[in-house]
Amino acid sequence: MKKLFFILMVFVSLKVRAQELFVFTEPASNMPAKSLGIRDMNAFMFEKDGKLNYHNMPELMWGINKKWMVHAQGFISNRQEGGLKAEGGSLYAKYRFLSMDDIQSHFRMAVYGRYSLNNADIHQQEIETMGHNTGYESGIIATQLLHKIALSTSLSYERALDNKPDYKFPGSESNSAINYTFSVGKLMLPKVYRDYNQTNMNFMLEFLGQRLNDNGKSYLDIAPSVQFIINSQARVDIAYRQELYSTMQRTAPNGIVLKFEYTLFNVFK
Repeated sequence: MKKLFFILMVFVSLKVRAQELFVFTEPASNMPAKSLGIRDMNAFMFEKDGKLNYHNMPELMWGINKKWMVHAQGFISNRQEGGLKAEGGSLYAKYRFLSMDDIQSHFRMAVYGRYSLNNADIHQQEIETMGHNTGYESGIIATQLLHKIALSTSLSYERALDNKPDYKFPGSESNSAINYTFSVGKLMLPKVYRDYNQTNMNFMLEFLGQRLNDNGKSYLDIAPSVQFIINSQARVDIAYRQELYSTMQRTAPNGIVLKFEYTLFNVFK
C-alpha cells in the first residue's frame, strides 16, 4: 500500500494539463450538448483456468443538454457455449446537478442510474450490472479539475436480480453491494498546445472497489491506462485491470481493455 500511495502522490504532483475522460468510470461532466457518441469496448479478461474471456460492449451516447446525457449499451461475450452471443444490454442516465467554475479549474457533481438485462449464467459473487448481472445501480459522482490535474470519485449502490429466463440469483449470496472508485488523469502530450487538432495522449490511474452488503466480502482493483484523443473527436483507450486483493469469488478479474469512441457534434439542433 505504501508503493500505491507513493505512485498516487507522484501522479497528482505532476504539473500537466488534465482531461476528464476516464476508461472505467464516468466523470461528473457530460459530453457536449446535442451531440451523439459511438463507443465500442472490448475486454479480454483472463480466467484462472487460462481461458480467455472476451466481452464486446457497443454503446450509443446522447448529450441531451448540459445537464443530461443517456447511454444505450449492448452486451456480447463468448462465455456461453457456441461462441459469441448477445447476452443483454443496459440503459444509463446521468444528471449533472452542480457546476462551480473558476479560472483554469472547475468542480462538478452528478447523479446517475443504470438498469441492465442479462440472460447469461450467474458465475461469481461479484455483482456487475455492466455485462454480467440483471439489475440496477445508482450513485453519485464528484469531479475536480485543478488547472492541470483531473480527479474523480464515485459511490454507488448496486443490486442484482435474476438473469431471466433460466438463471435465478443464488439465495445464499449477497445480491447488493456498495461500489467506490477513485480516478486521476493527466495529459502527457502535446507539451505545448497549438490547436485542437493536435493528438492528445493522456495517462490515467483508476482504483475500483466493491463491498458486498450481506457478507462483507470485498475487492479492490487498480487500472492504469493510456488514452489518445484525435482531432478532439475520436478517442482510443488502452488499459489493464489488475486485482489488488479480493475476499470474494471472481471469475476473471484481470485483463486488457480496448475502447474506441467517436463523437458527432451538433447532431440535434
